[in-house]
Amino acid sequence: MISTAIRVARVGSAAELAAAALVMLGFPALMLAALVPSIPAFAAVAAVTYLADHYLHRKGSYLINRLSKVRAGLSIRFLIRQLLLILLLARLSLSDDLIFYGAVACFIAFYGLQAPHGALVTLIRNRRRMPVATRNVDLKSRIRIPDSPPRRLLHRSAEKMLHLDLFAVVGILVAAQLESAGFGFFGIGLTVGLGIGYVLRLLPYVRGKRIPPRADVVLAAVDDWLAAYRPETVLYFSGSKDSAYQVNMWLETMEQLETRPLIILRERAILNNLAPTTVPVICVPGGVHLMNMDLSTVRVALYAANVGKNIHMLRVPTIKHVFIGHGDSDKLASVNPYSKVYDEVWTAGRAGRDRYAIADVGVRDDDIVEVGRPQLAPIQTWQGVPEDRIPTVLYAPTWEGWDGNPGNTSIVLAGENIVTRLVTADPPVRVLYKPHPFTGTVSKEAGAAHKRITALVEKAAAERAADPRFTADTAAMDQARAELARIEARLAELAGSGGTRRDEAEATRDGIVDVHKHEEIARLRAEWNAAYWRSFPTYEHRVIKGAQPRLYDCFNVSDAMVSDISSVVSDFIASGKPYAVTDSGELGHEEFRRQNTAVRAAVILSNDAGELGGLLDAVRDPSADPLADARKELKQYLLGPDEPASIDQFNAAVADLALKAEARNVGQESRVGAANADPAETAELTNAVPGQRAASAGETDGVSAG
Repeated sequence: MISTAIRVARVGSAAELAAAALVMLGFPALMLAALVPSIPAFAAVAAVTYLADHYLHRKGSYLINRLSKVRAGLSIRFLIRQLLLILLLARLSLSDDLIFYGAVACFIAFYGLQAPHGALVTLIRNRRRMPVATRNVDLKSRIRIPDSPPRRLLHRSAEKMLHLDLFAVVGILVAAQLESAGFGFFGIGLTVGLGIGYVLRLLPYVRGKRIPPRADVVLAAVDDWLAAYRPETVLYFSGSKDSAYQVNMWLETMEQLETRPLIILRERAILNNLAPTTVPVICVPGGVHLMNMDLSTVRVALYAANVGKNIHMLRVPTIKHVFIGHGDSDKLASVNPYSKVYDEVWTAGRAGRDRYAIADVGVRDDDIVEVGRPQLAPIQTWQGVPEDRIPTVLYAPTWEGWDGNPGNTSIVLAGENIVTRLVTADPPVRVLYKPHPFTGTVSKEAGAAHKRITALVEKAAAERAADPRFTADTAAMDQARAELARIEARLAELAGSGGTRRDEAEATRDGIVDVHKHEEIARLRAEWNAAYWRSFPTYEHRVIKGAQPRLYDCFNVSDAMVSDISSVVSDFIASGKPYAVTDSGELGHEEFRRQNTAVRAAVILSNDAGELGGLLDAVRDPSADPLADARKELKQYLLGPDEPASIDQFNAAVADLALKAEARNVGQESRVGAANADPAETAELTNAVPGQRAASAGETDGVSAG
């Protein structure tokens, strides 16, 4: 029942639900205590409401936002508590006492301070919000960006300001209880005095040298940096904060480009969720600012997602535009008709080309280039199961999706059957269960199935630990755990040594990555991964939670995988290892293979997982694996040849397209030059390429030049 209430209220825990209940029940109780009247009861209930309210704010509870929507926001809750205190004084027959008038005057004055306080906080935040935010871009030497205000001044500022009424409330209650007005006026003085002090403390940050430069100055500095850096290849991305993984997967590839790379983002939320990188990053929320930016040296723009804001870059004709996507699968998103707006579409292998041909969405075959998948370089090819350990099978189901299609995930209908058959297999295997992080966010059935599967794996792990057939090298595991602790301590030290970025302006000023530190962190993460797998027995079943170890790390320690239709399957194929895919939608094996290219070399599972024996046989005896050759062919079909390396193919494609862009621009200049004798023809050519002129001040974000 509690779990249902937590889900309905959309809170994170039972404690959060209890705090919300205390807030909602506390105010009627306060009114009752005021009417009785009872000073001790009022004080006790008031303390509960203060603490519960503070707890919900500290947790960032969803209910706080909902209360504001129904006109029960933070200020209203504090005002009601103060009005009930006035009611208490009246019920105590103190309405003719000086403390009563002092309380009324205090709360009126205190609320009068809320307006300048809120205005100053808003003004400071707005003035410190940059027209562009950057990482690895040297603006510090070009413009002056002052330090941000102390975090304690702006973080949850409204809550802090309102809580200053505590001094008055406590003083007035003590004065009423002891019949001594002095305590009340002392508390009133503290509340009003601290409120005025808070407002005065904010004033210096809205004037003078504590304000960042104007937008035009910042944009000029960015253009000056661009002119010096001369970027050649841009990765352009727009999306919600939940889609940051789509750009993060390309960061390492951008770092390995043989041309000067630049990343352009359109949303601050994406920048805040961007993984560390050495590539310069510019976040430009405004479309006009982007269209006015000097990108004259850029020849190739790469797009990882099909979104509306792409138009602000696509409008520039001096650049060749490429859709690179964010994964390779048979989903409809992989053949979006939007893709025909790009000069080229890059796919991993022949499969991508064929998908577009079959879909017939307007993408010409001549515009498709096969470049492999550079991100798959960390995936190791299979050499068979080492003699010193039992086989490891990874179960990595995808999530339930938004549409409720039963074919999206195996976790609901087949998950328990799959795990049960794996943990009871004879000869034994080890199971690693790594669910998609979104599992259970839409479907409560998927969430419940995930919990049952987790319990199955943990129970099997406990039984295996007690099985005398399995013995572990405890000394080696202890050594690995000690190494993990050392690495984690060093990573925490490196994370802390960068300082706290207090706001966007300061992060832009100081956001240049320390390359040596970046390389050390990458090395430490690799060492952490190796130590993690040594820190527990090679036969131990395990649920892999959180971001670490990464999915590809799980690939490398596994000998086979069970999954669903998603890019996970296409990526795993790079390893050459046996794999199985569940036909959760019950299409039938033949139809399932026909509709999904990535399962052509897979063991197809029904929801009862009865076919798992074929997968385990292939792992135990690779020489008798009937699908080995099919996997090799499918790997090349989906992901391209192993040689040359994918990053080399990618770099070659970038260089080739840059030459095409340069040839187009030179040709355009020649045509314009030849037309100079005819002003009418010159005007016609100029109007044909509007992207070469700067956007006028009157253009808005949603308007493309034309």
